[in-house]
Order: sequence, then structure tokens, then C-alpha cells
Amino acid sequence: MNKYLSLSLIIFLLACKNDKKETPINHTLLQHQCVQKLTDVIVYDIFTPPVASRIYAYSNLAFYEAYIGDADSLSITSHLKGFNKIQRPTQSINNELAATIAFMKVAEALVFSKDSIKRYSKDILARIPEEDPKKSQSSTSWGEAVAAMILKRAAEDNYKKTRGMPRYSVFKEATTWQQTPPDYADAIEPNWRLIKPLLLDSASQFAPPPPPPLSLTPSSLYLKELMEVYNTSKQLTPLQDTIAIYWDDNPFVTKHTGHLTYANKKTTPVGHWMGIIAITSSLAKASPLLIAKAYALTSAAIFDGFISCWDEKFRSKTKRPITVIRENIASEWNSLLQTPPFPEYTSGHSVISAAAATVLSRQLGNNIAFTDTTERQYLGIERKFSSFKAASDEAGISRLYGGIHYRSAIEQGKIQGNKVGELYIQHFIH
Repeated sequence: MNKYLSLSLIIFLLACKNDKKETPINHTLLQHQCVQKLTDVIVYDIFTPPVASRIYAYSNLAFYEAYIGDADSLSITSHLKGFNKIQRPTQSINNELAATIAFMKVAEALVFSKDSIKRYSKDILARIPEEDPKKSQSSTSWGEAVAAMILKRAAEDNYKKTRGMPRYSVFKEATTWQQTPPDYADAIEPNWRLIKPLLLDSASQFAPPPPPPLSLTPSSLYLKELMEVYNTSKQLTPLQDTIAIYWDDNPFVTKHTGHLTYANKKTTPVGHWMGIIAITSSLAKASPLLIAKAYALTSAAIFDGFISCWDEKFRSKTKRPITVIRENIASEWNSLLQTPPFPEYTSGHSVISAAAATVLSRQLGNNIAFTDTTERQYLGIERKFSSFKAASDEAGISRLYGGIHYRSAIEQGKIQGNKVGELYIQHFIH
């Protein structure tokens, strides 16, 4: 009896050992999985949307540059600002291994939860098929060289400099942005315009026209748009309510119940669009190279879009609707969405969504219909769109439904974002 028990135990242990053998990575899903893990860490670390855009851009550029190997003609960073030219590998490499190493090295350097990235990196690298030791070594060396090149640029983009700058000073002025309830938090990234763009000539290259001047006279455009926000909030349809909540993408929403305060973490607008890339590139049956290019160019355009948008925000310093409505119409009014702590004009989500949709439409197709499931894990909601532009337009108008932006900020934001996206198309998509 003991003999049979021993034999059964040996068989069981061998089966367990075999079960633990890593499943080889699906090459078409590799970058999606890398980006999703980065999104999980960004949500956990509570990075602001502009900072998140920087992390995604550098990590995805690292993946792409390492993936193309010795194909110097395909390089993106050689046409962007501030990147050193890199000596391409002369030996055969495993593109997936090199790209994963580059992505993870950059991501680890830029996030707080470095151990999480390290653990995932170890797991995913174990699932990449083994190569000849020399090829593995050359692949590793190449991935590390690309990461070093990317991180050198990141170290010189003024990010560290802006960390040490004084907090933004708020003055009680009739036409200037004021901190908003419920937390009256300090302005987020008031010096983001000083971050060096990747492709833009300057932060102000696509500066929009000034916002409508704050005027409450009956004939003013400002009053018209203010009342549109207020009246819309009073008669929201169930669909408008859903759209507003779906595109909120606020990484840290505080809730106040009596003396109790708690917060919900969600993905950023950038993370939302990274999820859309994963969904639509699969529908388009894109090759791994096209997937890598889609992530690289879209995240780079979003990064520049935030710089362009924040340049305008802290130039015009427009008050948020909640401030003006409470001061002049209804003292207890609240917007459906929690108002983010930075000036109103232009709408950041409108800018970066338009930039992303413009780039993706040219790369993957103008009319890819898709079901966006990105928010399912956070909200239990999904939505269907006929195209990238349809998704972008809905992201923009969601800010009006949510009570946090005027129409001019949305429409001008879309124009601003389209211009950023078109700039990337002119340089990289022919």
C-alpha cells in the first residue's frame, strides 16, 4: 500500500512540476501585456495624467527601438528631439527579448513600485523561447543599450527640474483659476510646459485662440457656455450620465461622507487609450511591428499633447465651472464629476484623445468599429464605437456632461490635439 502511495506522490509532484512550466509568450500579445502591467503599476502609484504620459511614451519608444534591431531606417527616436543616435546591433538578436528588456528597464526607472515591474519582467522573460546563449546575450545587451539611450533623454527633459519648483500660487482674482471643492487641492503640474517636447518645436507651437473672456453680461459667449454647463447638469439623460462617468479617467477621486474621506483609483486618460490600442490592433490583425509603432507614436503624441495643453492651461488660467456657478448661480451646485485641480482651458482629455485618434486612424484604419472594454475592471462598463474619432468625440463631450469643462475648451482642445496628431503623421506615417 505504501509503495503505491509513494508512486502516486511521485506522479503528482512531477505533474505539478510540469504545470509550473511557463507557457511560451504569444508574440502578438507581448507588448499588450507589458503595457497592461505598466498601467497596473501607474494606477497603484497614482501618477497624474501628464506624468503617466511621460512614462508610457518613454517605455513604448524603448520597446519599439529595441524591437526594430538593426533597421536604422525605421527608427523613430532619431527623428525626435533630444535622443542620441545609437549604434545598431551587428549580431543577430531576439527582437522580443530585446524589446521586453528595454521596456521594462525604462518602466522600472520611471515608476515608484519598482519591485512590481521587476517581478513581472522576470515572469514574462521566462516565457520568451530560449535562444542560443550568444544570441540571448546580444539581445540583452541591445535592449539595455536602448533603455540607456531613452533614459538619458528622460534625465534631460526638465522633469527633475520641475520637481523642485515652488508650488503654484493662487490669488483671489475675478478671472483667474481658483482651487476647487471638495479638496481645494494644489494645481497639478503648473510647470509642465517646461518639459521638453518630443516632436513639437515648443510647448506653444499649437497654442489655441484665447478662451472666451469671463463676462456675465447677457450677450456674452462666456455666459452662454456657463449656462449650458449648468442647464445640462440639471437635465442629464441616463446615456449622458454614463458617458461622463465612463470617460472620467481621474486617477484619484476622493469621496467625502461626513468626517470620512476615502479615494478610488482608476486609470488615466493615457491608460485608457493604451487599452484601446490593445483592442483595436487585435481587430486589425496588426503585425507585432505595427503594434509597436502604434504604441510608440500614439503615446509620444499624447505626451506632446499634454505639454501643449498644459502650456495653455497655465497661460489662460480659466476658472472652472464649479467656481463661477457657485459664486453667481447656485452656491451648493456640484458637478457630476469631481473637478480636477488645474485650470479649465483647454480640455486635456479632448486634446490627448484627438491626438491619439488622429494617429491611430492613420495607422490602423479610419473606420475600425470596436467595443471598448478598458473601463470594465474599474467601472463594470463597456462602450461601442464606430471609429477612433467617434471615441475621441465622446471623450470630449463627456467633459461637458460631467460639468467640468465649457464647450470652447472641448472644441478648441480637439483642434489642438488634431494638430499634434497630424504633426506625427507628417513625420512618421506615409
